[in-house]
Amino acid sequence: MRHLALLAAASAAGLALAAATPAAASVMIVGNDIAVDCSKAAFAGRFDRKSIETCTRALQEDRLDRRDRAGTLVNRGVMLTRARDYAAARVDLDRAADLEPTLGEAYVNRGVVMMADRDYAAALAEIERGLALGVGEPAKAYYNRALVHESLDDAKAAWLDYRKAQDLAPEWDAPRRQLMRFTVSKP
Repeated sequence: MRHLALLAAASAAGLALAAATPAAASVMIVGNDIAVDCSKAAFAGRFDRKSIETCTRALQEDRLDRRDRAGTLVNRGVMLTRARDYAAARVDLDRAADLEPTLGEAYVNRGVVMMADRDYAAALAEIERGLALGVGEPAKAYYNRALVHESLDDAKAAWLDYRKAQDLAPEWDAPRRQLMRFTVSKP
């Protein structure tokens, strides 16, 4: 295997990483109930009060099976994370993981919350657990793991994960923008 030396300009990397937003991984719920509206709002990137309340109503009023209840908790956790209410997001994501331990999105998003708390080692472990379980949008998980690697000063692992995210979702611009900050050279 070829060895690559990866360099990110220190000042530019710090600024770009601070400006980078982790990617939330929502859970698709199908049917005709309120949880579907919550799911659609999460996938649309919404996190306004009305959207969060829709998820709360779904959890209170819909007859959800275990997996859909966990998915709705993840979706509300995603919205709360976007709203920077990390404590409430963590409660939802913990409940989702307890309810459905095989739901990879719960762990990936819990890793995002841990990134916000600057607990990068724990964030890395959570995202890797989510990836191992499988997620509907793996590009987002790899992108988030790249952010964690970069925060841990592992430029090579970050670059590899940004590349994986780009390969999995070539139409998504965020990984490409992050990769532009790296210089790759052979030792």
